[in-house]
Amino acid sequence: MLRAVIIDDEKASRDTLIGMLHRYCKNVEIVGQAKGYQSGLDEITKCKPDVIFLDIQMPDGSGFKLLEDLKEINFEIIFTTAYDQYAIKAIKYSALDYLLKPIVPDDLINSVDKAIQKKNSGRINKNIRIFLENITQKTEPKKIVLHTNERMHVIELDDIIRCESDGYYTWFHCKDAKPLLISTTLKENEELLNDKNFIRPHKSHLINTKYIKSFLKEDGGYVLMNDGSKIPVARRKRDYIIDLLNHL
Repeated sequence: MLRAVIIDDEKASRDTLIGMLHRYCKNVEIVGQAKGYQSGLDEITKCKPDVIFLDIQMPDGSGFKLLEDLKEINFEIIFTTAYDQYAIKAIKYSALDYLLKPIVPDDLINSVDKAIQKKNSGRINKNIRIFLENITQKTEPKKIVLHTNERMHVIELDDIIRCESDGYYTWFHCKDAKPLLISTTLKENEELLNDKNFIRPHKSHLINTKYIKSFLKEDGGYVLMNDGSKIPVARRKRDYIIDLLNHL
């Protein structure tokens, strides 16, 4: 069983989530609930949960402040929030989980399954500290958390040279590091990095414009990267790439 605490200032939202957990997630035991920052801290200390469902905006203090003020975080976190683009971006960069309100049953089931897998593997949310660093800077995130089968990697966004598709996986090629194989698609990573100086010149490649060395016209066109790799350019992207390079 997964011991859960629900922290949300709206009673209707707590009741709805409790009802959904009872109906769809029989392996979750609700051991506590709270309506704000201070009561949330008290419930976490008292109940020692495996997971908390945490609202972001609350009258007496945000969910982020609650996490900052905890001395130890040895449980999983599933944020529950209405759409907040900035917060969700920071959550994604930190490889944390979230549910958008109104919560969809399939999303809830998937989030609970992931929390159970992390609990069974003995992993604890070390990446929450990266999230708090990203969210409290009041600027765009500078780091991203990438999980391989062996470990968690904290990568500076500026150190990512390029990403290469490998079916449902993506190879991350980073500065002064071995390539990392991540279980996310290139499309998912493009959506995450598309406003970070990354472009997709080819269906199988995503590149950081910071590391472009030159454009080669041979064989339809290639981008030569600083790491020596030659990235093919799709015919329909050729003019766009040339124009981009002229303005770098």
